[in-house]
Amino acid sequence: MKCKVYSTPTCPFCKMAKTYLKQKGISYEDLDVSTDASARDEMIQESGQMGVPVIDFDGELVIGFDKEKLDSLIGRSQ
Repeated sequence: MKCKVYSTPTCPFCKMAKTYLKQKGISYEDLDVSTDASARDEMIQESGQMGVPVIDFDGELVIGFDKEKLDSLIGRSQ
């Protein structure tokens, strides 16, 4: 299982999403799109979104902190 979180340090929804993933025992790669231009370009290309968070959970994209969708994907991965 591979998880990437495209985020910025000042985004409260990013912080909530990362805390939630930690609580669920999901390890993830945290990509700060405010300082990493290649991660930002990758996020925009993959999702068409400029806002964060964007979570890539095993190739499935979650836009924003969508707890229900995350729970569904976590359930499928276990």
